[in-house]
Amino acid sequence: MMESRQVAQGALFYEFNLEDHVPGDHLLRSIDLELMIRMLIIGYTHGIRSDRRLCQEVHLNLAYRWFCRLDLTNPIPDHSIFSKNRHGRIRDRDLFRKVFEDVAARCIAAGVVGGEHFATDASLIQADANKLNSTAKEDWDPGSQWTAAHHDEPCPAIVRATMANAFFAYSNNDVIDTDNAIILDVQASRSVCTGETHATRTMIDRVRDRFDLWPERLIAETAYGSGEMLGWLVEERSIEPHFPVIDKSKRTDGTFSREDCVYDHKADAYTCPAGKELRQSWRQFQTIRYEPKDTSILKYGALKADCDACPLREQCCSKGAPRRILRSEHEGARQMARDIAKTGEFQISAKLWKKVEMLF
Repeated sequence: MMESRQVAQGALFYEFNLEDHVPGDHLLRSIDLELMIRMLIIGYTHGIRSDRRLCQEVHLNLAYRWFCRLDLTNPIPDHSIFSKNRHGRIRDRDLFRKVFEDVAARCIAAGVVGGEHFATDASLIQADANKLNSTAKEDWDPGSQWTAAHHDEPCPAIVRATMANAFFAYSNNDVIDTDNAIILDVQASRSVCTGETHATRTMIDRVRDRFDLWPERLIAETAYGSGEMLGWLVEERSIEPHFPVIDKSKRTDGTFSREDCVYDHKADAYTCPAGKELRQSWRQFQTIRYEPKDTSILKYGALKADCDACPLREQCCSKGAPRRILRSEHEGARQMARDIAKTGEFQISAKLWKKVEMLF
C-alpha cells in the first residue's frame, strides 16, 4: 500500500516587522521635517552640539519631548538621520533659511523690529580642513574642485586670529536691528575684509527684498570703512555709514598730511599750506588720451617749480619730487563718514554696535 504524500503545512502565525524590511538608507525612511527642526532648535538654544547627545537628551527630558510633540511612547529618531538630511532635504529646499525668515517676519509683525538702525559684524568659524594636507596654490583650480563640490558655499580662507598657528576659517556675518538685537539676515563668507563687506551688501539687499526694510544707518567697525563699501552705502543705497574710515593718508613724521591741504570741489583741485594748487593734470592735450588707468584712485600733483621754490618744502616733500596727493573716487562718502564720526549720534551708534558683537 502506498503511503500518502506529505504536504508541508504553513505556519499559523508569522512574526513580521515592517520596520526591518525598509533599508536604513531608503529614500522614504526619514523623519518629519518639523520634528527635526524642533529638535535642532533645542540643540541650538541649549548648547547641545552633538546629534547623538541631542537624541539622548530628548529621550530623557520631558520638556524636550513636549516641545517636539512626542509622547512617552514615541521613538526618538536616530542621530544619523540629522547628518543625512542636512546634506539632503534641508539643503536642497533651503529649509533653514525659510524657517529663519519666517521667524524674522514674525518679529517684524510683532513690532519688535524698528528697521531704521542696522548693525553688522563677522565672527570666525574654524573650517573642518587640515592646512597640512592642502593642495598647492599653483595646482588648485577652484572652478573644478571647490565650486563643483560645494556649489555656492564660500571657500575657507587661512587666517591668523591670534599669535597661535594660522588656520582655515569662514566668517559668519550677521545683520541685526539694534532696537532689540533681532538678527535679520546671516551670510557666510571668506574671512577677508572684501568677503565680509560683500556679504553685508548681500544681506542688506536681501532684507530689503524679503521684508521691505530700508535702514537709515549701518553701524559697523573700522574693517568695513573702505572707500568701495562707503561709496556703495552712500551713493547707491543712501544709508548713513556709522563706522570709522580706513585712512592711511595721515603722516607721522611731522610733515604735512593730506588733511592739511584743502580740496576745492568746483575747481577739482587741492590747495597746499603754501597756497599752491595740486591738480590731476597740468597739460592741455590736443587729442583725447585713451590710455587705461585706475579711475578708483585720483592723483593730484603740484608743479615742480612751485615745490622747488617753496619755503615749506622740508615740511612737505623733502625728498625732491613735487608733492602728490591721492584721492578716492568715493571721497565724498568717506568725508561724510568722517563728519558723522564727530557727532553725538555716532557715540550712541558705537554703544549699539556692541549688541551684534554680544550675539556671537
